[in-house]
Amino acid sequence: MNSSHASYNPFDLTGKVALVTGGNGGIGLGFAKALAAAGANICIWGRNASKNAEAIAELRAHAPLIKAEALVCDVADEHQVTTCFQQTLSLFGRVDTCIANAGVANGFNRFHEMTKENWRGVLDVNLDGLFYTLRAAAAHMVERAEHGDAGGRLIGVSSLGALCGMARAEHYAGSKGAVISIMQGLAVEYARFGITANSILPGHIHTDMTDRNYQNEKFAAAILPRIPMRRWGSPDDFGGIAVYLASDASSYHTGDKFLIDGGFFIY
Repeated sequence: MNSSHASYNPFDLTGKVALVTGGNGGIGLGFAKALAAAGANICIWGRNASKNAEAIAELRAHAPLIKAEALVCDVADEHQVTTCFQQTLSLFGRVDTCIANAGVANGFNRFHEMTKENWRGVLDVNLDGLFYTLRAAAAHMVERAEHGDAGGRLIGVSSLGALCGMARAEHYAGSKGAVISIMQGLAVEYARFGITANSILPGHIHTDMTDRNYQNEKFAAAILPRIPMRRWGSPDDFGGIAVYLASDASSYHTGDKFLIDGGFFIY
């Protein structure tokens, strides 16, 4: 008896293109690796050319059938973002998913001693950089929709810090809180074009940027027992949510925030 069944495979990203800013390490590379494994072609942006090259080599080894390229880009620079987005389109022809992931965390002084340079140094990347990046992606996706090719995924990377009181890090927490509000606004504004917009909120994730904290015994003793999963998160913990949000499975899921923290916030 010969029968055929329609297969349900909404997580297949073959032929789709994903752009990941800050994609040359940490959570960004975790996103990129999972998207590539699901079949997506990948463009990563990062400020460090050598780290970009290492990340691309890893991606190509991880998923040899996909196309992977990297561009040197400082998302805090509006002109660089505009130029690199056009270069991305020249390389890939389109962008289906844009993950605004690039971010910094520095200058952790007491609030009343925080300098304008500390403040702006974080917001220039975490907030303005997200604006420049998603503005370019939204314009591209709207143009495509107006020519009959609707759809697209806008993803902003926020933080657990947006939901908690972060002493001496109000600039960082404020920038990440803004991401949630921005993505909700984009979800409403661009739904008519078939574009979804969501936020991802990482908790305590062990990356190069956070390694110093997690090697601190006092910090680890205070935080780790409050994580029900009893471990730090890793970049690989973000693959599933990236593939879901980039896929057809999430086409009606928009304006949401996904807290990936091992249960820390609710415990």
